[in-house]
Amino acid sequence: MMNGAVGGRPIRALHVIPSIAAQHGGPSFAIRGIARALATAGVEVTIVTTDDDGLGKHLGVSPGTQVEEAGAKVLYFRRNLLPYKVSISMGQWLFRNAKSFDVLHLHALFSFSSTIAAHAARRARVPYIVRPLGVLNRWGLENRRRLPKQLSLRAIELPIIRHAVAMHYTSEAERAEACEISPIVGRARSAVIPLPIETPAKGDANFFRLTYPEATGRRVVLFLSRVDKKKGIEPLLQAFAEVQRAIPATVLAIAGTGDAAYVDSLRQMAGRLGLTESILWTGHISGELKAAAFAVAEIFVLPSSSENFGVAAAEALSRGVPAILSDAVALSAEARAYEAAVVVDQTPASISAGILEVLNHPARAAQMAANGERLAAELYSPTAVGRSLRELYESILAGQSSADAFTSTPA
Repeated sequence: MMNGAVGGRPIRALHVIPSIAAQHGGPSFAIRGIARALATAGVEVTIVTTDDDGLGKHLGVSPGTQVEEAGAKVLYFRRNLLPYKVSISMGQWLFRNAKSFDVLHLHALFSFSSTIAAHAARRARVPYIVRPLGVLNRWGLENRRRLPKQLSLRAIELPIIRHAVAMHYTSEAERAEACEISPIVGRARSAVIPLPIETPAKGDANFFRLTYPEATGRRVVLFLSRVDKKKGIEPLLQAFAEVQRAIPATVLAIAGTGDAAYVDSLRQMAGRLGLTESILWTGHISGELKAAAFAVAEIFVLPSSSENFGVAAAEALSRGVPAILSDAVALSAEARAYEAAVVVDQTPASISAGILEVLNHPARAAQMAANGERLAAELYSPTAVGRSLRELYESILAGQSSADAFTSTPA
């Protein structure tokens, strides 16, 4: 088989994902990067998704129309029901068109889109791959709608996995944790291929300070992710209170959105800790302002209790920002090995000690910054990731017996 070709034409890969709205964070960012990496590798990518934009909201796109985005054809379909992001028109389209593709790549489980796409692929006799987005971990199964998820896992998700041609994990940690869930998952063919991180344009730190004058003259610690219970923001706030006592000229920027009631509870907690004037609640940021946030930050911190990869952490490393990561962030093992991050547990004492260690030792911070840039270039380059995904597709289409050999290697 020619590289990225079937019968002399490019491999046609259909990627199915519940939503790619910006507010859903890492998965929305990642699917665009995957599409661009595959396009560079010579694979023809189509993305099918819904117009979901959160509770009661829809994206401003025309359902059923095709647009060009991130090197791929993207089709948006109307989300009819919020739970599981049900889209009747998406299901109908998948049953009509699955046969036109060489492979389906399903992103997510516990989702209508993956369930219906798996059925459509089986009916069309087209192989499909499942990227579970980190949901096959004990934290998610025990802390998010526990009973419904346990029932769904047995009745729906495990059969989907059993019939998949391969599982796509983004880290060894994600694969190891998933394999503990069920022998069915453990027996499934799998490949570990990280998410691609593109070489970023340098941001303008002064633009961030102009936008948020409160940051002027202060050292910025950056949290950039969804504002969610699992992200460890409560212990981060407690940790930052200690940092503030040690180094008063610091400010914590919390860049992200989440449930309004939860965000309000965090603001109240910050007030009780005496941090009202020392936290910037920026909401979701993107583009030039996001680049500026990374440019102004002396430290990036992500103390999550569960993170199957850590897109924002990988972005920070690629931009030369020293990182404080919990040991539950999957890429923390690589970051520690490259000496690009301080890996902590999720206690306030551990988090504050990590932050102060970097702030108080500028020479170490500079070395961590250089190490992070090297790590991202060697492990997460779009060229390496695109090549690995294409090779995975080729192995499947050639009927090889195992996908385990295909992991991203340095470009």
